[in-house]
Amino acid sequence: MNTKNKSIALQGSVWMTVDGENLGGQSRIALLAQLAESGSITQAAKAVKMSYKAAWDAIDTMNNLAGEPLVERLTGGKGGGGTRLTKRGEQLVSNFKIIEKEHRDFIAQLDRQAVGIADDFLLIRNMNMKTSARNQFLGKVSQVKHGAINDEMELEIAGGQKIVAIITHESAQELGLQIGAEAFALVKSSSIILMTDDSNAKLSARNQLTGSISRILPGAVNTEVVVELPGGATLAAIITNESATSMGMAVGGAVTGLFKASSVILGVAG
Repeated sequence: MNTKNKSIALQGSVWMTVDGENLGGQSRIALLAQLAESGSITQAAKAVKMSYKAAWDAIDTMNNLAGEPLVERLTGGKGGGGTRLTKRGEQLVSNFKIIEKEHRDFIAQLDRQAVGIADDFLLIRNMNMKTSARNQFLGKVSQVKHGAINDEMELEIAGGQKIVAIITHESAQELGLQIGAEAFALVKSSSIILMTDDSNAKLSARNQLTGSISRILPGAVNTEVVVELPGGATLAAIITNESATSMGMAVGGAVTGLFKASSVILGVAG
């Protein structure tokens, strides 16, 4: 199923460490930059939404890890003292801005190369799903008919074919199934009835998927017949060896897989 309507973006942040200890990241460097501008630890802390104590703790940590003061206190004077960045502190703020810009450019470049990553990510995640159902179809809800107890869901799968499922109204709500929602349709191979010639037959089975036989795998009692559907999806059915012989099953032959709407289990990716 095409997932090109889903978008994925790469993001990241940069910070510096000294012997594994966090020297400074965006928030700490922002604190230093505000301190340089205002000369007040109180105003700087407020500007970066940090408590006064947390601001001083961060500054003490940076001073210790840097091996030399990045911030120094000023005493006396008309304003009664304050704080300011040392030359080393000013250099650190300046260099960090350069590093951060380079980092943003690097992430942006990776992001531009990420076209298609969402499709592959979702495909890999979906492939990790484990279920006993032989047939697993990924599609989008194309129609919903609400009932008092049960809801009828129509799912459009690859190739434009439709699968109809009957589930409880409560289940539909819990799964968030609505038009446009992506969902899985699971059908056991033993629930599939194969028909080679409809002869204008009228059938109660809501689901009728037509394709050509791609593989026939006979066993001791039963035969697995794999049908290739338009769009590349496949449908597997288990029938008796006697039925396979009497129906003249052969690779390349046209066949229709029938199954009831009540035989379909719907699910969504967690």
